[in-house]
Amino acid sequence: MNPTIKTFPTTKFIGKNLSFTYSDYRAFELWSSFMPRRKEIQNTIGLELYNIQVNPENFDFQPNTPFTKWAAVAVSSFDFIPEGMETVEIQEGLYAVFKYKGDQSSAASFFNSIYTEWLPSSGYELDNRPQFEILGEKYKNNDPNSEEEIWIPVKQKQ
Repeated sequence: MNPTIKTFPTTKFIGKNLSFTYSDYRAFELWSSFMPRRKEIQNTIGLELYNIQVNPENFDFQPNTPFTKWAAVAVSSFDFIPEGMETVEIQEGLYAVFKYKGDQSSAASFFNSIYTEWLPSSGYELDNRPQFEILGEKYKNNDPNSEEEIWIPVKQKQ
């Protein structure tokens, strides 16, 4: 695990969100409701899709602790919001950016390695900002050759 440390700029997003837990993981339901309607969003920036996770303060990553997941695209403004969609903004901040290649079957263990192996020995600690994955042109849903970027919010250890 050798992430790149990058600053993500303040960015606006429009999309749909659902609250659920790891034990009742409903990302498929969220993305199934978003994808047919994503073209309704105006002022998009780029073609990437964003899988954003907003955790509550002091999130414990336990199976039954709820969090909010977003299926969204970056936009230049909130001037037009399609009916049934909402806005979210990620503030500028430092992120550890990991490249992930593979289907979803190995994703949970990859995330676990980030939080239990890389993070404790990194000189960084988790920051209370959204984490997200950027699903770009190399992303292929449930394909072993799929590639995405995982952005984990970090700050220097005190």
